[in-house]
Amino acid sequence: MAYNYDKLYRDTPNALGSPTPIFVDFFNTINRAPQRVLDVGCGQGRDALFFARLGHRVVGVDLSANGIRDLRAAAKAENLPISGLVADITKYTPDGNFEIILIDRTLHMLDQTAQRHVLTTLLDHVTPKGWVLIADETSNIAGFRQTIAAHHSTCSIQYAKRGYLFLQRH
Repeated sequence: MAYNYDKLYRDTPNALGSPTPIFVDFFNTINRAPQRVLDVGCGQGRDALFFARLGHRVVGVDLSANGIRDLRAAAKAENLPISGLVADITKYTPDGNFEIILIDRTLHMLDQTAQRHVLTTLLDHVTPKGWVLIADETSNIAGFRQTIAAHHSTCSIQYAKRGYLFLQRH
């Protein structure tokens, strides 16, 4: 981890602020039925907590023990359906499949080989008609598109603009 997010989360409650607006908009427009959501690089849970408050079942994964501690505490205080896992995403394999996988500004912290590996692994765990929502450095999006195109599942890109890539599996 190039930046010490664990220290940031230890020292700063709600360090990253409110949920990301584009993800709020997405979740406010999708099917209201509870979805199983994986938030990769969830930190303290700014997005994961929002999703769970809408009734979705969320698994949050982050390398920061302090971030996961805060996520779990917030989820417990509100009785939200969230589990938090401390894990290195380059070695993490999701347990089961998810209707939505969120990767919010996490892949850019990895080298290109690790980015491809993580994205490929995650694509293996998206349900048919499920979504992968990516926010990252604009310069990485072309590489993500190549990884998606090379994957054995068929996905269509539903939204691509300035550092965002939303795709749906067929």
